[in-house]
Amino acid sequence: MSFSLEQIQKELALIEQKMLQEEHQKADLLLQLHPNHFHSARNFIHYLVLRSEDIRGLQDLLHINGLSSLASSESHIHRQLQAIRQILSHKYKLEELDSCTYSFSMDSLEEKSNFLFGTKSEPEIPSIMVTFDSGFAGNYSLIKSLLQNGMNVARINCAHDDEATWSKMINKLKKASRVSGISCKIYMDLAGPKIRTIILGKGKDKRKVKIKEGQLIWLAESMAGFEKDEIVISPNERGILSMLKVGERVFIDDGLIRAVVEKVKKDAVGIRITRDSSKSGRIKSEKGINFPDSEIDIPALTAYDRECLPFICANADLVGFSFVRNPRDMEELRSLIYEISEEAPAIILKIETPDAVKNLPMLLMEGMKMKGFGVMIARGDLAVEIGFERLGEIQEEILWICEAAHVPVIWATQVLESLNKSGMASRSEITDAGHAAHADCVMLNKGEHTIEVIETLKDILHRSVTHRKKKRFTFRKLKIAERFFQLIEKEKGS
Repeated sequence: MSFSLEQIQKELALIEQKMLQEEHQKADLLLQLHPNHFHSARNFIHYLVLRSEDIRGLQDLLHINGLSSLASSESHIHRQLQAIRQILSHKYKLEELDSCTYSFSMDSLEEKSNFLFGTKSEPEIPSIMVTFDSGFAGNYSLIKSLLQNGMNVARINCAHDDEATWSKMINKLKKASRVSGISCKIYMDLAGPKIRTIILGKGKDKRKVKIKEGQLIWLAESMAGFEKDEIVISPNERGILSMLKVGERVFIDDGLIRAVVEKVKKDAVGIRITRDSSKSGRIKSEKGINFPDSEIDIPALTAYDRECLPFICANADLVGFSFVRNPRDMEELRSLIYEISEEAPAIILKIETPDAVKNLPMLLMEGMKMKGFGVMIARGDLAVEIGFERLGEIQEEILWICEAAHVPVIWATQVLESLNKSGMASRSEITDAGHAAHADCVMLNKGEHTIEVIETLKDILHRSVTHRKKKRFTFRKLKIAERFFQLIEKEKGS
């Protein structure tokens, strides 16, 4: 037992030394951040140091000896480590004790969540965001009912409708908020690159085309060089075809239809259908296309996004940044917003690509240059891009990373989707909704049963929050943390 305690003290001392060294080395980086995030960024660096190591053996020793295993301590990791060392008789000077305590971190995260999503009437559960559609523009009673049932944030997706319709939605929301006395934040999503199926060939019906497994179809930007009876689909974004390589996968309609690149020509790419899980056996127009193996380098901000920004800056509290991939994207959007208005909406980083996951630590550090920002786990495209089997792992990593940085998180996509559409929830989505309690805000899509969904979600969240702190995690080496320090060193050398 004494050997175990000595070993624990030694290993903790080594980890603490590495934490302080990294903080010292990143001193210039910390000074570039908004003062609101200074202590959060310090804790974030400390946590990434810890997660750059495999400490599962140490965790076992801590647990065996009745000590904190450092799990569930993301938000105040250095101070938690110091507390363990103090129990093991290590003496600290008062000024050596980290000021980022558990209480400080909880206050910091709550303050930042309130800044983004507003003060909640039920502070013990996450905020609730509801997606609006064009039908809301003329439905004042529904909007008022949503507010009265717990909606804290209204979401408008700029990929749909137009400024006139958005204005009607916003005016109805503001009236309902004024009459009910319930405040509500406005969140507007930038559309981002629209990589969607545009059917060019095969018959007169351009809305859908019949396909079968084993069939070769084409991706191209025009029908030039093709016969009328060939299946030709445009990805709707110029330049993508030149980035595809033989052997890379192509997913259509949320992965229901899967193909692999078989032929690459100058102006066309031939893809072989390897699986068709759609019920119709057809590729429909305006369905998403994903290239999970390809290096797709197109601007995250489109010309349409830039056109929308003045309206968003004038009307929204939050702006969702679709398909953000790296800090340069973030820097560009921030600069554009501040050119338009000093009272800029807070940016929400939508994590929906492998690049965004890989670069998450750097994205968060870039975000910390602003007073407030948040992260959305956009699980729709993210699941298709990284693989459905990895989604559970990746969304946990995002939650850990963001809690360490005291960054509020929105849990999005298909929350109680069946209940919203059909009035009946599946067992698995009830469990999924329980996991949403780990986030700071939960996003609901549009549906016919939204009021019932809010009531059900609130009930699930109330039950879940009483258990979330009892969950114990073990820390394996985290690639996302290790990659952060590699990128920093790479930038130093460039």
